[in-house]
Amino acid sequence: METTSRLTITTFILWIVVLSLILFVVVLICLSIGSIYISPLQIISLALSNQEDYLTQIIFDIRLPRVLYAVLVGGGLSIAGAVFQSLLLNPLAEPYILGISSGGTFGAILSFILGLTFPTTQFFAFLGSLFVMIIVFALGKRFGELEPNILLLSGIMVGAFFSALILLMMSLLNDSLRTTVYWLIGNLSIADKRNLVFVAPVIIIVTTVLIVSSNKFNIMSLGIEHAKQLGVNTKLLRNTSYILTSLMVGTIVSISGIIGFVGLLIPHICRMLLGNDNRLVFMSSFFIGASYLAIADTIARIIIAPSELPVGAITAIIGAPIFIYLLKKRFNTIN
Repeated sequence: METTSRLTITTFILWIVVLSLILFVVVLICLSIGSIYISPLQIISLALSNQEDYLTQIIFDIRLPRVLYAVLVGGGLSIAGAVFQSLLLNPLAEPYILGISSGGTFGAILSFILGLTFPTTQFFAFLGSLFVMIIVFALGKRFGELEPNILLLSGIMVGAFFSALILLMMSLLNDSLRTTVYWLIGNLSIADKRNLVFVAPVIIIVTTVLIVSSNKFNIMSLGIEHAKQLGVNTKLLRNTSYILTSLMVGTIVSISGIIGFVGLLIPHICRMLLGNDNRLVFMSSFFIGASYLAIADTIARIIIAPSELPVGAITAIIGAPIFIYLLKKRFNTIN
């Protein structure tokens, strides 16, 4: 509790400004890189002018929606990972641990089998995620309140069940198999830029609510009974954070598939850099996760141009060694 009491509003705002500037620079660099290099200064000049030419179309019609998706998805997955780690009291928790991704993938593959259009696929993926969220929520309660261990085990079992259904359904696919594999690995190229108006408000609103509630997670980490004595409605906090975070993860899965390691790795990096205060961890997870996925997606776009890799493959290749290194470093520090 000592570390959380030192945080002032000035320090908090300062961190937001610093991380926002870093994200802004990352976005500019990602926008500049592609088949045609456009300098960051030129991008700013195009943004401030009313000029309409092929460069404007490349930046604002092609690259910007993709980078915005990366920012929103990366930030959303990272803060979701931080919330689930605090909610489940498990440092290995990540956004997909409660089976949300399996439900989304089940819905997506079902739409592939039915031969539906891609916008309908996204809707089916969201419905699948929502269905699993409701099942896990119902199974994870004890005496009317979400219990971390029951919630975790329920999520893992429901996720395993839907994963088995996914493997069975994949045997029925033919031409859609490549799309399915891309969905399972995680890929932002399948996202429709027109859906930004639906995706952005969900991620921004949920992120804001979670950051505002972050100090209550600090208090809850002292123990449920202690938190109740200090006036925290733990039942409301757990239920609300689970539902909102799951809805956000379901929305993300519906547009990008399953992008691994972002929600697991970034919160750990934030805790190593800034300590265990959830007020800083939640906020910084969003900004650092957004920058991380924007960089990873840019690498995925250009590394084998003109083709591209699924961004989930890049996050796994980069994330796995870093996570092992951080884990070993933390273990050595404890020893």
